[in-house]
Amino acid sequence: MALIEKRPLLAMLAALILGFVIGLFIFGWWLTPVEYTGAGPQDMLPEYQQSYIRALADLYAFDGNQTRVQEALRIWPEADQAACQMAQETGDPADATRLQAVAIILNGVGCEAAPPAAEEETGGGTNSLLLICGLGLVLAILVGAILLLMQRRGGGEQMRSGSGFGATGEMPAGGPQLESAMGEVQATPVARFRTTYNRGHDSYDDSFSIENASGEFLGECGVGISESIGMDAPRNATALEVWLFDKNDIRTVTKVLMSDHAFFDEALKAKLAPKGEPVLARQGETVVLETASLIINAVIVDLAYGMDEGLPEESYFERLTVELSAWAKEGDFGGPDIEGKVDELLNF
Repeated sequence: MALIEKRPLLAMLAALILGFVIGLFIFGWWLTPVEYTGAGPQDMLPEYQQSYIRALADLYAFDGNQTRVQEALRIWPEADQAACQMAQETGDPADATRLQAVAIILNGVGCEAAPPAAEEETGGGTNSLLLICGLGLVLAILVGAILLLMQRRGGGEQMRSGSGFGATGEMPAGGPQLESAMGEVQATPVARFRTTYNRGHDSYDDSFSIENASGEFLGECGVGISESIGMDAPRNATALEVWLFDKNDIRTVTKVLMSDHAFFDEALKAKLAPKGEPVLARQGETVVLETASLIINAVIVDLAYGMDEGLPEESYFERLTVELSAWAKEGDFGGPDIEGKVDELLNF
């Protein structure tokens, strides 16, 4: 579950390789190996079939042994037709006479009454097997992709349904099951914050302290200007960063809300990449930030772009409102206890 959510392409590739190994080695080589029995001249490639018939014709012209010709071509019903077609296509009269003699031995009348030779479907069984295997592989990939998409969509809907608040704006009483990058965890609602950026607020950097019901400090979260374009005053914010600090984690998680212009500008996107994961800002979008013991759902509840003839369209925000919902995980956080480490060093 965790591998699928963290690295879906890697999980799909692993499933594909596993399916290939099972199909080829276990089924193809062990349980149901392909066995070839009763092969004859009719199973050879056309050029080898012609060489075989011509060799028999030359041998018959040398020793006149009809029984040998009949035995050699007994399991090939269309051999007389093939010999007649070769006699028609050859430019050597002597060769044509020898081939017609083979046809007479096989059908008793020669080439005059023999129907035209049908094209041999050489390797038909092999081609059919390859086609079936190819279709099975494509079907397995499609089924895996559909299951993966359904899994990811189900996880996203579960996160959204459990991360908001009730219709009255109050937090639910119990902690929902949240599907996070670490798997399914039990989380408890802690707080909700709302912050709005308006153009002209050049020093915009809103932060909030996250505490549990007993007043214990858990961490901080906030939103601030990450990048601006155009003139310096007032600043035209083209990207805002949402961040989460957890006292039980050594890292601060950051995601960058980018304007439409910034998100599709590769140079600007590369410049902002070190600050955090880029996200295209859209109204109603939910951005999830997760640390060892905290989860933040940042919902863009309002967004408006500014208009300036000197700047690209939809390149900076006139207004952007974000609602931050904080949840505290319960149980083993899986991250280092920073305060405990400090106390341990001081008491050493």
